[in-house]
Amino acid sequence: MIVIYAEREGARLDVFLAGETDFTRSQIKQLIDGGHILLDGKAVKSGKAVKKGCEVIINEPERTLDIIPQDIPLDVLYEDEHIAVINKQKGLAVHPAGGAVKNTLVNALLWRFRDLSRVNGEIRPGIVHRLDKDTTGVMVVAKTDASHLSLSRQIAERSVKKLYIALLEGALKDDGGVIDAPIARDKKERKKMAIDNGGRNAMTYYRVLERFEGNTLVEFDLKTGRTHQIRVHAKHIGHPVVGDPVYGFKKQRFNLDGQLLHSCFLEFKHPASGEIVGFSAPIPNDFARVMEIMHNVQRTTHNEGQI
Repeated sequence: MIVIYAEREGARLDVFLAGETDFTRSQIKQLIDGGHILLDGKAVKSGKAVKKGCEVIINEPERTLDIIPQDIPLDVLYEDEHIAVINKQKGLAVHPAGGAVKNTLVNALLWRFRDLSRVNGEIRPGIVHRLDKDTTGVMVVAKTDASHLSLSRQIAERSVKKLYIALLEGALKDDGGVIDAPIARDKKERKKMAIDNGGRNAMTYYRVLERFEGNTLVEFDLKTGRTHQIRVHAKHIGHPVVGDPVYGFKKQRFNLDGQLLHSCFLEFKHPASGEIVGFSAPIPNDFARVMEIMHNVQRTTHNEGQI
C-alpha cells in the first residue's frame, strides 16, 4: 500500500499520480480501472479531481519480487521503536526499481532493522521520502505504519524542514533568493524532470554560503519536494550542481561519481512524542575533498595577491 496526501487541488487523479509516482500512465490507468486506487477511501475514475488534503491510497497487486536483506553498511544517526534516521551514502538507490532488487537502501534497512512500516508496499518498506542515488545525507525511516502516516502528513503540510548544501557551477549574482518554477517529467525522457508551466508547483529558497573562483557553495531550503527539484532548479538558473551527470555541465572539472548535493539537516515532529527533533550530517569525503581544493586555490590566489 502506498499513501499520498495531495498538496494542491485541481489535477485529475491520473495526472496527479503521474507526477507523484514512478508508475507510467498506462500502469496508473490499469490500477485505477482495477479498483486498486482509492481517493479518500473510494474507488473513482481517472478524471476525478484531486483536492488539497485528499488521501490517495494505492493498493498494488501482489508481486513476487524477492527483496533480500543485505549487509550494506549504514550510518545510523538515531533510532528508537518508531523511527530511524540515517546518513545515506552516495551510490545507493533508495529502493528497488526496474527489476533490480539488490544493493539498495531497502536491502540494507531489511538487514539492519527488525521492524519497518509497510505503508508503501513490499518494495519500499520504511521509506517515507527519498534522496537521489548519488545525493547523500539525512533521511528519516519509519518503523511503524502510524509513524509513516504521521511523517507523510507532515511532509504534505510542508512542516518538515529540509536543508541541503551543494557546490554549484559559476558565480551566482545574488547572495540569496527563491526559485519558483513548476516541475514535471521531461516530455522526451521520462527519467528526467524539467521546468514546465503545466507542472507541479516547486519552490526552493537558496542562500550563498561561500564564493570561489568559478564556483559557489549554496544552502537550499526546500518548500516543496519534487523529484530532482534542486538539481532542476539549479540548472534552470544557469548554475547546475557540480558533478551532476544528468543536469550538469558535460565537461566536469573534478573526477566525481555523481553530484555534490548533500542533505545536511532534517527537522520534523516526532510521530510518537510530538517533540520537534532535528538531525544533521557532515558532508561526505568526496565533497570535502573538492572543498579543500577550492580553499587551497583561494588561499594561493590570496597570497599571490599580497606579494
